Amino acid sequence: MRLLLSLFAAVLLTVLSASAQVKPGIEVLRDSGFACLQGKRVALVTNPSGVDRNMRSSIEILASAPGVKLVALMAPEHGVRGDIWAGGKVESGTDPLTGLPVHSLYGATRKPAPEMLSGLDAVVYDIQDTGTRSYTFISTLGLVMRACAEKGIEVIVLDRPNPLGGLKVEGPVVTPGYFSFISQYRIPYIYGLTVGELARLINEEGLNCGQKGNEPPLKCELTVIPMEGWKRWMRYKDTGLEWVAPSPNIPDPDSAIGYPAAGLVGEFSNYLQIGIGYTLPFRLFAAPWINAEKLKSSLERLNIPGIAWRAVYYKPFSGSCAGKVIEGVQFHFVDYEKAPITLTQFYVMEACYKLYGKDPFQLSPDRIAAFNKVTGTDFVSKTLASTHKASDILEYWNKDVAPFRQLSQKYWLY
Repeated sequence: MRLLLSLFAAVLLTVLSASAQVKPGIEVLRDSGFACLQGKRVALVTNPSGVDRNMRSSIEILASAPGVKLVALMAPEHGVRGDIWAGGKVESGTDPLTGLPVHSLYGATRKPAPEMLSGLDAVVYDIQDTGTRSYTFISTLGLVMRACAEKGIEVIVLDRPNPLGGLKVEGPVVTPGYFSFISQYRIPYIYGLTVGELARLINEEGLNCGQKGNEPPLKCELTVIPMEGWKRWMRYKDTGLEWVAPSPNIPDPDSAIGYPAAGLVGEFSNYLQIGIGYTLPFRLFAAPWINAEKLKSSLERLNIPGIAWRAVYYKPFSGSCAGKVIEGVQFHFVDYEKAPITLTQFYVMEACYKLYGKDPFQLSPDRIAAFNKVTGTDFVSKTLASTHKASDILEYWNKDVAPFRQLSQKYWLY
């Protein structure tokens, strides 16, 4: 009887997950008749991921919303239409589809200039988040909030799912001296909040201190339009929503999960190929000097919980290994709750040093500063360069998780 009940519960959960229809903030706003925007002149910070379930863009929705005057667009990294590659300068100009002015927030300035905000009553933010601290969209949001606080302009965040779920928290908070546009807040690397919840936290906790963390905090007038139907245990596949890539190298929800597992080591561009320039970005570790089966066996001997390894052989179509067959491993999170997502890459670094003596800190000393920026500290680079053992950073890596969980729960909306 107990077995039957367990099977019934498992089937029920599967059915509920498959039928879940999360309603993102843009749809909730529309269903309210755009109540909080009535009579207001607004600018919209968005990109191709700002859509409803029928793929109608938030730009189009707000441009045609009765009682709302959409007067400008603001472009984060990759641009409003997603046509700029990672790190590429985004130019201000005119949106060809709507004729609206586009103000770049990833070019000459990353914080809205006073003239960009002139005449506005509110700035609306609608971008699909990735749930990882170093993705620049949340940094853009913070600078928008700060600029609006200075001008007394309301910020309205249209909430969307965290593709990593709302229960995963991993990594240390940023330490003084390592704040940057890719580590703007004192939050863990995986922070377990929706973008609306994160906006509430940085607004209330005084974390909105500017790009380098050395400016006094400012609090804006903040409104979050929550989703309907989202639960903290949900990953993106459980939402019933179609995924639209928020940036070129996050083509699907699995890449969003892989990003914090491989993106840190990806700062060493001449070390490991991590699937960028192939069909599985942030899902692989490979190199011309790797024997796939040996690396797989070495990683399996580490007995890392929740991760299964598969030997892979592939030919990247861009990058330094373009056109060459290389070997490596693909990682699979077979038990997502137990898997240490962010530590995946550090175990691979350990295995590569054991097998091949490859040390990225010696191979690319000019990239250590960038690595320290994304990790938010120099402890990781110094320790791994010395001992080459992932276990030696575990205590440090996990030290801020419990305190942040306790703090962040005050700002949960779901």
